[in-house]
Amino acid sequence: MTRFVENTITFPYRRSLGPVLGPFMTALTEKRILGVRDGDRVFVPPMEWDPATGEELARDFVEVGPAGTVESFTWVPEPSAQHPLDRPFAFAFIRLDGATTPLLHAVDAGAPDAMREGLRVAPRWRGARVGRIDDIVCFVPGTNPQVDGDDVGPAAEPVKMMDYVASTTYRNPVPIAADRAVAASREGRLLGHRCPSCGALYAGGRGYCVIDAIEIGPEHEEDLPLAGTITNFVVVTPVQYPGQTETEPFARVFVLLDGTDVVLGWQPTVAVAAADVRVGQRVAAVFADPDEEIEEAGVMGGHFGRLKGWRPSGEPDRNDPDLVNRIY
Repeated sequence: MTRFVENTITFPYRRSLGPVLGPFMTALTEKRILGVRDGDRVFVPPMEWDPATGEELARDFVEVGPAGTVESFTWVPEPSAQHPLDRPFAFAFIRLDGATTPLLHAVDAGAPDAMREGLRVAPRWRGARVGRIDDIVCFVPGTNPQVDGDDVGPAAEPVKMMDYVASTTYRNPVPIAADRAVAASREGRLLGHRCPSCGALYAGGRGYCVIDAIEIGPEHEEDLPLAGTITNFVVVTPVQYPGQTETEPFARVFVLLDGTDVVLGWQPTVAVAAADVRVGQRVAAVFADPDEEIEEAGVMGGHFGRLKGWRPSGEPDRNDPDLVNRIY
């Protein structure tokens, strides 16, 4: 039975809202919706540039709504964690009163047969508003705005910045060969497998040959050397953002294993400063001690488990100008 591993990647960042979206977000904290007027057109949300001509728009803000009319919609019967509501709802284009362009938002109508083009809707405001589009929790049928919870009032200062965390969660199947590679790492071994057809040798975990597209079983697995040579590297200078734990520059290296064509990419280094890493440097594998806590997860390049990285072995550098061409 195939085993799956769930992973979540997050991308936290902060952005400046600028002279147009800043007032728009600030108005949301006051339970007001702003558009920007250009002649007889009113854009909602407000724009800095004309979408048709690219010309800069005058910052002539005008309040619209708060009620509006559904122009089109789609029903979401099974919301995911990424959706704005935890119950079935509609995504709808809503033309707010006084606006030319529709606003895309959620409508909490209760049932799909309650939705229709021409339906009048009004915002349900969040009680504690911070200056984000989800200060409008959703729209509801009718023309009377609602407040979700206690109304704590508008923001004390104009909203100029927005913190945001984008995230993606996905599930990956784990090959049986990967589990065997992890088990080998607990014994201080690097597991490889050799294609019985073409003879190509791969780092353990993949379980198939990319040339012949055939599965490689455990009978064709063998231990890989625990020493190699750095062929390429990159030094990463950490940028401090939410969730960043690194504070000093660190290296990620490509290691060509002795006597093979196997190159392990993006490997961590151990007991060596980033400034001292170089092409041709001889290195040896370092595994975590049995009682050392370590996340037995994948490392870029195809190795798993308790492989911590690579440390200088003290051997003389390998002087080969072709090393820099050995990346994969």
